[in-house]
Amino acid sequence: MSESPLMIKSKTFALEVIRVCKVLREAKCESALINQFLRAGTSIGANIREAFYAHGKADFVAKLQIALKECSETEYWLELLIESGYYHDQTILDRCVEIKRILIASINTAKENKQ
Repeated sequence: MSESPLMIKSKTFALEVIRVCKVLREAKCESALINQFLRAGTSIGANIREAFYAHGKADFVAKLQIALKECSETEYWLELLIESGYYHDQTILDRCVEIKRILIASINTAKENKQ
């Protein structure tokens, strides 16, 4: 199976999260913020990948919904990091929102095709 665009985008995003966390550590950002951001930001792609090996449509949708929750949480941590001045590049937040939109559309499509 070739990787879907969503799988590719989420993995690229996870790698970017890891790089940003390195920058944040060097800037002496609060470790609790870094850890939460790292956990949530990297789990998006893990849950998306798991969804593509789901046991049926309901499991597929459930895994994508978990990825969506993690994406929303990641968006929150990014907003905090940017608004607190620890991080200044808005583009990672834009990519997070893009993944969130794709996830919402994918979940809606999967639910429509479920019946």
